[in-house]
Amino acid sequence: MTATKKSAKADAAHELRLVKEAKIRDLIGDGAGTRLEASGVVYHDGSFLIVCDNLPSLIRVSSELSPKAPENGVLKNTKGKKNGKSKANEGFEDLAHDERRDHYFALSEAEPVKPKGFRARVHEYDAKLRPVGSTLLDFDLPDVNNGMEGLEWIERSGANHLLALCEGNRCAGGKKGRTPGGGRIQVFRQGGKRWIHTATIRLPESLPFGDFSSVSVRDGRIAVLSQASSALWVGRISTKKWEVDEGTVHRLPTDGKGRKVYGNPEGVSWVSSDHVVIVSDRAKKGAGSERFRAKDQSIHLFLIPGNNG
Repeated sequence: MTATKKSAKADAAHELRLVKEAKIRDLIGDGAGTRLEASGVVYHDGSFLIVCDNLPSLIRVSSELSPKAPENGVLKNTKGKKNGKSKANEGFEDLAHDERRDHYFALSEAEPVKPKGFRARVHEYDAKLRPVGSTLLDFDLPDVNNGMEGLEWIERSGANHLLALCEGNRCAGGKKGRTPGGGRIQVFRQGGKRWIHTATIRLPESLPFGDFSSVSVRDGRIAVLSQASSALWVGRISTKKWEVDEGTVHRLPTDGKGRKVYGNPEGVSWVSSDHVVIVSDRAKKGAGSERFRAKDQSIHLFLIPGNNG
């Protein structure tokens, strides 16, 4: 076998395999409007819950991705009101599920705090998606557009923790944030009504991602998604320390010319030991936008070849 064929075979082994996908609007109709900037997803109890960064409501679709499923639809406004004014134009970046209490946490990327600076906010909801409260995460961010993009809940030593994934490398913005090798997940432990910063998970320096968009943990394995790289990193997370191994990068499928077709992957969640669900944002104008539009504002179920735990 030639070196070229060996390389092609290796690339194919590390490419996610599409199982099925659908446009979100085809599943729920026009109940949430025509602009669905999907940004996060959680699999739970046979359904997918989806958040969009331009909508305050959640979307539920059947894991079968069937337009006829009775559970498909738009849930109520989950942000409610603040100071008597509707926050209808604000959405979420990601969603996490507390399996122990059956609560949900939705992430707002960043907001200004006094006297200066920015912090991400998490909004907590009960099993019926009724608001429980919201609080700022105890971590300073560079600016409002370079905040937290991914969120996951995890229990350790009897305590609740949230893992918040920084969008930029080294939790920075600009050129520094786009320079690979500095992926960071900030760890917060629940203390009363606060989420206290307790540790930082450093992703492998070898990870070639220029940005980070979502994180999911299941049975000791961790998946981190990158929109810019159109790829998913899968590794193992220590049960005792806030550390991960080198893991493996799996690219999302490409076209016959090896070009990206999934240009806007924003949210990821484990479905089983070898399947993940990913949601895609709305394609923006620019290079490749026509090619990306076929996969945008959609939900995709992928198999991770050779990753059965």
